[in-house]
Amino acid sequence: MKIIKVAGSCLNQTPLAWSKNVQNIVECIRLAKAEQVDILCLPELCISGYGCEDTFYSNNVLSQSLEGLKDILPETENIFVTVGLPMAYENCLYNVVAVLCDKRILGFVAKEELAGDGIHYEPRWFKAWKEHLVVSYSFENQEYPFGDIIFEVDGVRIGFEICEDAWNGNRPAQRHFLKNVDLLLNPSASHFAFGKTQTRDLIVREASRSFACTYVYSNLLGNEAGRVIYDGEIIIAQNGTLYNKNKRFSFQDYQILTATLDLHAPRIGRKKSFNFQFELPDNLVKSDFHFQEKAHLDKPLNHWEYESKEEEFLRAVTLGLWDYMRKSYSNGFMLSLSGGADSSACAVLIAKCFELAQKELGIEGLQKKLSYLKIDWSKPLVSQLLTCVYQATEYSSEKTLQSARELALSLGAEFHVWNIQENLEGYHKMIENTIVRKLSWEFDDIALQNIQARVRAPGIWMLANIKNALLITTSNRSEAAVGYCTMDGDTAGGLAPIGGIDKATLIQWLIWAQKELNIPSLQFVNGLQPTAELRPQTEAQTDEKDLMPYPILDKIEKCFIRDYQSPIEVFRTLRGIAPDDTLKSYIRKFYQLWSRNQWKRERYAPSFHLDDENLDPRTWCRFPILSGGYAEELKLLDFYKD
Repeated sequence: MKIIKVAGSCLNQTPLAWSKNVQNIVECIRLAKAEQVDILCLPELCISGYGCEDTFYSNNVLSQSLEGLKDILPETENIFVTVGLPMAYENCLYNVVAVLCDKRILGFVAKEELAGDGIHYEPRWFKAWKEHLVVSYSFENQEYPFGDIIFEVDGVRIGFEICEDAWNGNRPAQRHFLKNVDLLLNPSASHFAFGKTQTRDLIVREASRSFACTYVYSNLLGNEAGRVIYDGEIIIAQNGTLYNKNKRFSFQDYQILTATLDLHAPRIGRKKSFNFQFELPDNLVKSDFHFQEKAHLDKPLNHWEYESKEEEFLRAVTLGLWDYMRKSYSNGFMLSLSGGADSSACAVLIAKCFELAQKELGIEGLQKKLSYLKIDWSKPLVSQLLTCVYQATEYSSEKTLQSARELALSLGAEFHVWNIQENLEGYHKMIENTIVRKLSWEFDDIALQNIQARVRAPGIWMLANIKNALLITTSNRSEAAVGYCTMDGDTAGGLAPIGGIDKATLIQWLIWAQKELNIPSLQFVNGLQPTAELRPQTEAQTDEKDLMPYPILDKIEKCFIRDYQSPIEVFRTLRGIAPDDTLKSYIRKFYQLWSRNQWKRERYAPSFHLDDENLDPRTWCRFPILSGGYAEELKLLDFYKD
């Protein structure tokens, strides 16, 4: 038996924040040592931060990362620790894990499979390391093994899969299995997406079963660089059994999760394996360090409850908002609260981010993390850090005003009502004098709608500047898909927290939030039909009348964005959810609006990545600003018959 205590850690890091990143790592190592941990796995690229983008090319980033490694090394007395950093070898960049033990560097493991899909862009910066290749790397006048390495410490063989390595068919664990590896460590920077935790669980547990080993998975935590949220998941499994798993989305700088296990126990599985054929590990690096063996074994988890999609959305976005605010040193949030679903959801999420942070961190923790703020700590955060403004015109209704007021007051936010009709009429008069005629809804519909949205922007921007607050934009993904927004109007702002979620899901989330989060005031917005309120009330304007039913819009979007289907393929897939001619008209409208409005999506404020239908052209869905607009394909759709 070899009973030792293994641990994974999540870290809330920031790209290029050298001192703070190293401080988090050092404090985490000290906490692990205080809990008598023998082996600690820290996340991928945790010294530099994962989202350094093109600054990975900078020699400064490489040298600062190595300087950070030198600062961390003395903290590793009597413990085996892994830390991630970018490194250069032969003028090529690699995503690397430094293996430290008892104040010595044992070697450097380089990532073999690079994440290059969706939001990930690793092949732009890094080279994939070749399997079986081990070279010598010179650092501080000493030579260290670098590449595809297995370590043996006190009779325990330790191998690595670095994030994407584990998500591919040709994973390193297959080779490590044949070389009698006892422990697999997976330092990761795996972005949050709905339901992804179940997939990770399966990957980790199945690897520990298939390859007869103990497996420790450690992910980054929080909103690291602006758009991507990391859930901070840590998983420890052995022989297909889950032994420990943490609660995700912590507001702490770091967490550790431990399990005391017999690392030799899975070896009996390799003995029983019919296909097991031992290979001599020529890439083995041995250490004379000895672990402090423990006297007891931990028991496996009997059951684990997964969060619902609604709970995941709440926890991911609130953590994203919290980190974005404090890392940008903003004095809270500014929100143009219309009383509709989108702005109401933003208000709830902002208020909940303060509530959840205080619940976990306490007042002292809040003061430490928000030390740059000059506020009254005896008063609720939301009353000082969320300002909501309802901006009325003659077309605004009493129902939306009531919805906005009741929600803002129930959340405890600062609330104001502005009447902008005079500002609006000033623009009308100026333009009418210029074009020498009266404006009318018959001839100037879009212009008259857009100017109302744009008149709302200057005042709210000015107040946000005065308060040094983050101005929130409230566009959702469904609106982004078809450009149902006014540039420099309702899109004005620095952050779009719901830009990654579709309208139908958002509406359902608000219904869930009213009950599960105990916010009775949401009954007002949940009782309203979504509307821009930009036309005269006699026209009974609604979003779905302008566009199409949101559930159908979202289904068309998924077929197009996720499955890359042509208009005819979308029609075949969705046929039956509406009459044929109606469905064709919806598909036609979607493709025309999508193609026409790419320029708008290029200008949207940063949004959070929440699932695999993201429309952000800078991180996920690239499309030409100018295109043929699917003209030929839509003609074929018009004449399509069985």
